[in-house]
Amino acid sequence: MRRFGQIIGVKPDQIEAYERIHAAVWPEVLAMIHACNMRNYTIFRYQHLLFAYFEYVGDNFAADMAKMAGDPKTQEWWTHSTPMQEPVEGRAAGEWWATMPEVFHTD
Repeated sequence: MRRFGQIIGVKPDQIEAYERIHAAVWPEVLAMIHACNMRNYTIFRYQHLLFAYFEYVGDNFAADMAKMAGDPKTQEWWTHSTPMQEPVEGRAAGEWWATMPEVFHTD
């Protein structure tokens, strides 16, 4: 299992809408998250920043993320959520959510 932490901005005028759509995520999107081996997927908000945490239990992260990106229902979901987000500066090339290095963990 690999742990991931990611960060992105949410447009200040979209915070309420972003939280509203995430209070009722479509079942197909939730099923795809699970099918792509993501567990304990959680998004936190601090002011205009979103922090996502998830655990990846698969063995081919790139393939699972490609599978998710190719899913029509997930693509439809992203047409709603993506315009509300603002990627952070300094993220790696090709990233939308910036992946953060893990610096500490304890069980």
